[in-house]
Amino acid sequence: MRHSVKRQMITVFLGLIVSLVATLFVINVRFLEPYYIGNKKTQFIEIYSVLNQAVASGALRNTELSVELLYLSEKSNISFLVQDSSGVIYTNVHDQEQLRNQLKGYRLNQAQKTGKVLDSTDDYQITQSWSPWNQTDYVEMWGSLDDGSQFLLRSPLESIKESAKISNRFLLSIGSVLILVGILSVWYFSKRLTDPILELALLSERMADLDFEAKYTSGGSDEIGELGANFNRMSEKLESTVSELKSANNRLKEDIEQKEQLERMRNEFLGNVSHELKTPLALIQGYAEGLKEGVSDDPESREFYCDVIIDEAAKMNQMVKNLLTLNQLEFGDEDIVFERFNLTELVKGVLQSMEILAEQEGIRVICQQAENVYVWADEFKVEQVVRNYVSNAFHHVDKEKVVEVKIQMKESKARVTVFNTGMPIADEDIRHIWEKFYKADKAHTREYGGNGIGLSIVKAIMESFHQKYGVNNYDNGVEFWFELDVQ
Repeated sequence: MRHSVKRQMITVFLGLIVSLVATLFVINVRFLEPYYIGNKKTQFIEIYSVLNQAVASGALRNTELSVELLYLSEKSNISFLVQDSSGVIYTNVHDQEQLRNQLKGYRLNQAQKTGKVLDSTDDYQITQSWSPWNQTDYVEMWGSLDDGSQFLLRSPLESIKESAKISNRFLLSIGSVLILVGILSVWYFSKRLTDPILELALLSERMADLDFEAKYTSGGSDEIGELGANFNRMSEKLESTVSELKSANNRLKEDIEQKEQLERMRNEFLGNVSHELKTPLALIQGYAEGLKEGVSDDPESREFYCDVIIDEAAKMNQMVKNLLTLNQLEFGDEDIVFERFNLTELVKGVLQSMEILAEQEGIRVICQQAENVYVWADEFKVEQVVRNYVSNAFHHVDKEKVVEVKIQMKESKARVTVFNTGMPIADEDIRHIWEKFYKADKAHTREYGGNGIGLSIVKAIMESFHQKYGVNNYDNGVEFWFELDVQ
């Protein structure tokens, strides 16, 4: 990252440290010596005052110089020489010759030509001069005391220059260490500061991509920690909002699909009903017109005409009932009541109610279920499924004319199978037999009055139960089945 916060922080703080060290170094080089000289001038004036006091009290004429004067001169590294009017010398150095010559040169104005005057009054003058004898710079103060004695104070500058060099080397060493420590410190603290920011940046990027699994984990009680906690709350709220929007969008799509499906079903329903009602209505109309016009005066013929009209009207009535039942199941308008009931008794009850039809058609019904089996479902709708399966088997039974009903246990499920001997269902018809108004054998279906709705009702009921159902082909017949929960 070319302009990362971490890099900017390191650059700024490192620049501050380097600038501070460089400034201290320049100040040390440029102003340390003048500051030392100014401080030395103060010391000279203080010793000058002590000398005047010593002269006034006669201390200089004692064998031993005053303790205060010796202490000040030694502490300040100042050499002094005083010569009174009688030529007596008072000094704190053993080698007096150099100081006497220097004082003599000042009195004769020979030493002032090469010196730099730092301060001057009527009583004294302070100068900075170069000594050719020992090749050293000195700060010197000379003049006369209150009693007329001549004096000279001298302090070398070599010590301060050496101190300045040592100080500069010390500053460079300490500055290098400070710069290194500063780099490490700034890198460490900038990392602690920028890592949470980078985490928040990554978090915001993932949130922009609608990835709400990412959370701020660095924690902390500072402003960044509080910002991270706000990010987490915002992420949760956005996730909840997006989830609600998706749910609403999904419901809207479902509503649109359901509306389109309803429209297709309505059109299909009208088309199928119109087609299915066309034939019986035509028959009823034709036979009714024949009766009205007196096509035959034979009582048997009139009775036959009436039987046809009644039969077709009954078929229409049954079809309308089946359509209403199917419509309620498909649209979920009918409540489903789950209860525990005896499936064995239900199956036997349906078979018993259809015994007369079986006898009329010469059908042998086999049901050897003796054990009671209890299941959970809507008993009335299960009876519709069993009755539709058995009725369908009666209408399509052939050959040996055997219909066999079984109840088999399969783990926690009870499977009811209805088998009838006869021709298997063609493969191209199997996938369509559950559709409304579909008839695999249209001529045979019309013969017994079927309208292709029974298996559609079975499908709707079993799907409302969320249970499995199906059909199996065998060489000697067809088996329809469905499953229910035992527990």
